[in-house]
Amino acid sequence: MLYRYLLFTRFLLVNIVAVGLLAAVFLQGWLDGLLSSHLVELSGVITLVFLYGFFLCGAKTWRHSVEMNDLKAGTSAPESRAGKYLAHAAEAGAESRSIQITALRLRLTDRIVVVRHIANSLVLLGLIGTVIGFIIALSGVDPEATTKVENVAAMVSTLINGMSVALNTTLVGAVLYVWLIVNYGILTSGTIDLLAEIIDRGEAHAGGT
Repeated sequence: MLYRYLLFTRFLLVNIVAVGLLAAVFLQGWLDGLLSSHLVELSGVITLVFLYGFFLCGAKTWRHSVEMNDLKAGTSAPESRAGKYLAHAAEAGAESRSIQITALRLRLTDRIVVVRHIANSLVLLGLIGTVIGFIIALSGVDPEATTKVENVAAMVSTLINGMSVALNTTLVGAVLYVWLIVNYGILTSGTIDLLAEIIDRGEAHAGGT
């Protein structure tokens, strides 16, 4: 029955491709340095935030797909947003329907905007990791100790660890941001389609009265 859930099917296909690319990168060994890097826990925190946003986006995409199917089948639940608007549109005038459409648009937008906020937070978390990495790198620099050979190795090691944290967290935050924002784009298009379908159905109900 996937053909009835076109929005969610698009969501699945995009993420199957993304997971496949991630698996290919892992098998090539390109993630080994990241997984064994200094303070890899920072990248783990960014990943957990992404997973929360990802599953939230998936749940909202599924809900939109179900609502769209119910709407097209004429079986929208009376307590759903579509059902409430259709019941109102059948008895309301044009001005009242316009107000309800604006309110409905705001409610639907408010329902999905949290995913965008989570995606933006991934970039900010990556930047925080970058700052932490630079702090670690610079904390090991002691100009007075550079005259002693035995101290240079420790400073270089600290510098490398700090740069590793900075670059890895920036990369993880940026990549996961792109991944989540693509899914948010799918959710946004589904929200627009759902709103348009609700309005069309409402106008049809109003025109039939």
